[in-house]
Amino acid sequence: MEIAREYGDIRNGSAVERVRMPSGDEAYLVTRYEDVRTVLADPRFSRAATLEEGAPRLGPAPQNFPTLLNMDPPDHGRVRKMISRAFTARRVAVLEPHVKRLVGAYLDEMVDRGPTADLIADFALRLPVQVICELLGVPIGDRPKFGAWSRAFLATTSEEYTAEQVTEAQVALFTYLSELIAAKRAEPADDIISDLVRKNDETQEISELELTFLGVTLLVAGHETTVNMIGNGVYALLLNPSEMRRLIEQPELVDTAVEELLRLYGPGTEGLIRITLEDVELSGVVIPAGAAVLPSLVSANRDERTFTDSERCDIARDAAAHLSFSHGPHFCIGAALARVELRESYREILRRLPGLALAVAPEDVPRPTGLLVNGVSELVVTWDDDEARALARDRRTVGADDAPHDR
Repeated sequence: MEIAREYGDIRNGSAVERVRMPSGDEAYLVTRYEDVRTVLADPRFSRAATLEEGAPRLGPAPQNFPTLLNMDPPDHGRVRKMISRAFTARRVAVLEPHVKRLVGAYLDEMVDRGPTADLIADFALRLPVQVICELLGVPIGDRPKFGAWSRAFLATTSEEYTAEQVTEAQVALFTYLSELIAAKRAEPADDIISDLVRKNDETQEISELELTFLGVTLLVAGHETTVNMIGNGVYALLLNPSEMRRLIEQPELVDTAVEELLRLYGPGTEGLIRITLEDVELSGVVIPAGAAVLPSLVSANRDERTFTDSERCDIARDAAAHLSFSHGPHFCIGAALARVELRESYREILRRLPGLALAVAPEDVPRPTGLLVNGVSELVVTWDDDEARALARDRRTVGADDAPHDR
């Protein structure tokens, strides 16, 4: 989490710096909020150009496939509209009671086994995966397979995954979704993949290749960012005890707390690279056509020009302008769902686990590097056993449902 502060000197100095990416290719690192917004929304900065032969790349393996994230308008809009209706605020509101039930049931299981647990394995990994699997129609039993593929898919360096391993994961995910789409075409069900297949077979709005990669994008993005943000947010609160107490005492602040935690501790350090289609000037620096541009989300979210006292965590702050869900055409399509999952998770974890504390020293909390998403891989916590069990008994007295079988 401290890496964000290292960008301060650049942000308050040159604002745009030439850097070398993990792949060895050079890029222009953009650090100020308004400049980053420009890179994310201005059509002069292209995602599609990153697919061209010999284009600069961020990580060890080429990302040369037509996912939604790698498209520019008008193709991007054509594919995105296929799925946008599934994640509207109204649709997500219908899911909220189910998310609440899952949160409560998973916490019940933790309390029953407590008073110590790994919040990542026992909660953060389970909730978003269960929700996205149900929505898409993916068998929950396949989670171990696509979980491993997703992590390799998101690798930006060769520290943990070689280029060959990343490519293997890309192929495996594509093959898995191709087979799932074929199965849904043969036996449709009440889920998003079945709906997409049925609609596209009727309209032919997108190709079979685009449909498959749309499924890959939904599966990976639909759980990885939220898993990491649950862990990041709880870890941040544990490191900011005054703000954690404030949220416990004022649970009505949970909505602004979600936005502030996303601003300061979002799961993405940098946005996806863009290629300039012409010369572009940002903060007095002319970036030539054909250059790679790396917009720093984490730096933009701490820009003092936009967020007063930007390094301080203030859960009552209006931080909704943060860029952790991106901006422009590539704004996160699942942002409304992620907010519901985060809101219920933070509120109920603090309410249901009185005396929540780290069970290890902060410096012993593992944080993998070299991934597009930024998070803790393990968060061992402890809590007041007697109080937590009493709350669980009260919940069961009113007839709370059991958790679904996802293990």
